[in-house]
Amino acid sequence: MPANRNALIRYRTIDSCLCNRFRKWTLDDLIEACSEALYEFEGIDKGISKRTIQLDIQFMRSDKLGYNAPIVVKEKKFYTYEDENYSIINSPLTQNDLGRLSEVVEILRQFKGFSHFQDLGGMVQKLEDKVFSAKNHTCSIIDFEKNEGLKGLEHLEMLYQAIQKKQALEISYQSFKAKTPNTITFHPYYLKEYRNRWFLLGKKPNDRFVQTLALDRMLEIAISKAAYLDSGNFELSKFYEDVVGVTVNEGKRPNTIHLFFSKYHAPYVLTKPIHHSQKVVEETEFGVEISLKVQINFELEREILGFGDGVKVLSPDSLKHSILKKLENAKLNYERET
Repeated sequence: MPANRNALIRYRTIDSCLCNRFRKWTLDDLIEACSEALYEFEGIDKGISKRTIQLDIQFMRSDKLGYNAPIVVKEKKFYTYEDENYSIINSPLTQNDLGRLSEVVEILRQFKGFSHFQDLGGMVQKLEDKVFSAKNHTCSIIDFEKNEGLKGLEHLEMLYQAIQKKQALEISYQSFKAKTPNTITFHPYYLKEYRNRWFLLGKKPNDRFVQTLALDRMLEIAISKAAYLDSGNFELSKFYEDVVGVTVNEGKRPNTIHLFFSKYHAPYVLTKPIHHSQKVVEETEFGVEISLKVQINFELEREILGFGDGVKVLSPDSLKHSILKKLENAKLNYERET
């Protein structure tokens, strides 16, 4: 790691820019982006010279930090990564990094048994496995769930910093249903991961309810000049209390759902409950009936459909008919001539 914190901020900013393939980056663009980042994170407003950014690019291309960044210039003007999947955050760890991480793992391991640090278990295991495999040049011996092609992860650090510093954002966002992106002012409150996909919770100006934005639908992010709207009494745990997944309809009361699982599928739902409200209503030789108290949303329906013919919705009728309709449509897909 470089001793100069400002240099690290510049490297990360240049990397973030070059990873963004939705625009072309000139040297002046990179200078401007780095200047804004230094002002945002360090309060430095004296600007950056062209020579500094040129040296930064040269340094990133080199092996001094292990980056070997494939930075190329196209049309004698625009900077980009030749490998569109490259990012310095994916660079291999140096021996110095491994040494420090080993020390961190040893310290964290001491706290795993304390109730206040119960969430450290998985994190320590991931770190331990990563350090071991890197040190010994072997494959990992634990395979954690991951999605190598997931978009939007490059935004995590900036969003995290904006939440910490209570800064409003200007986000260029394009939902799956939208034909073109739309720039919105957004006041960020929390970051949430669900099934290896990241989401940002917050509010638009003058909106009453909290909204959830997917990071993989964000094209560009910038700090807004708008005054930050505080989250007030918003509590993340209560917000998600009555749902499976991340789709919340604020103000809507949860439904009591009854599901029957076949004998074969019952152990899966009993050992890994769908929701914390799950209760066993009846167990028989044919299977198990459970109840849930949740809102009906996309994620709940997807969870039910994932069990295929191993589950039947008993109530409410609205959910039963919705699942039946989707199954009928699925059947039609196989019956249609190709």
